[in-house]
Amino acid sequence: MELREIIAVLENIAPPELAEDFDKGRTGLVLDRDNDIKKIAVALDPTDFVLNRAARLGVDLLITHHTLIFDPINLISKRLSDTLKIAIDNDISIYTMHTNYDKAEGGVNDVLAELLGLRNPVPLELGRLGEIEPCSASEFASFIAEKLDTSVQYTGEGQIRKVMVIGGSGFRREYIDIAFAHGADALISGELRHDIIRYAGKLCLFDATHYATEAPAMERLCERLPVESVFIEDRPDIRSAK
Repeated sequence: MELREIIAVLENIAPPELAEDFDKGRTGLVLDRDNDIKKIAVALDPTDFVLNRAARLGVDLLITHHTLIFDPINLISKRLSDTLKIAIDNDISIYTMHTNYDKAEGGVNDVLAELLGLRNPVPLELGRLGEIEPCSASEFASFIAEKLDTSVQYTGEGQIRKVMVIGGSGFRREYIDIAFAHGADALISGELRHDIIRYAGKLCLFDATHYATEAPAMERLCERLPVESVFIEDRPDIRSAK
């Protein structure tokens, strides 16, 4: 298929107008090789590992959740030029779908809510709110860890019935306030911070990592694309020690 035809499919899945204001100009076709698309790779991040793997697979287009260049630049560093070189040398276009895919039907937060078994999920800002069978915080933490295949850190205790999920980095005061306003017992996201723990009070917080809360939706995206597509796993190498 022509690149423009694939872009039309992607814009139907995650309409660009859904993106948050800060994402304007940072989503869509961020590297245009004007090539025909026979094979697509999907990943969370456009890392060198992902691009090299895509090149070995003979991919024509890489679709990522996070963009390759977030802030405007006047100077291309060696690190960035080396990454771009992998894509250019192997004729790989790059397309990014970020907060528009977070919000879209069937996107990041819908997939996360589905994996965690939320019943009657409803959209809230970037996230989703739903219900689960009542369980303790420790039981729910173990359940999340199993379903997302990740380590989970959590705070709080008590019975959990109503849950808010936000893929990625959703531990912010404005989202805590939304969770409170809708009677949520818990919030699941990634990148938990000390100040948010203090601010959340009795709200249970589950940090299931940025990667594990978003990558499942990128993998699921492969099923919705019109040409051969493959998901490339590239988890951050995070270890812990005591």
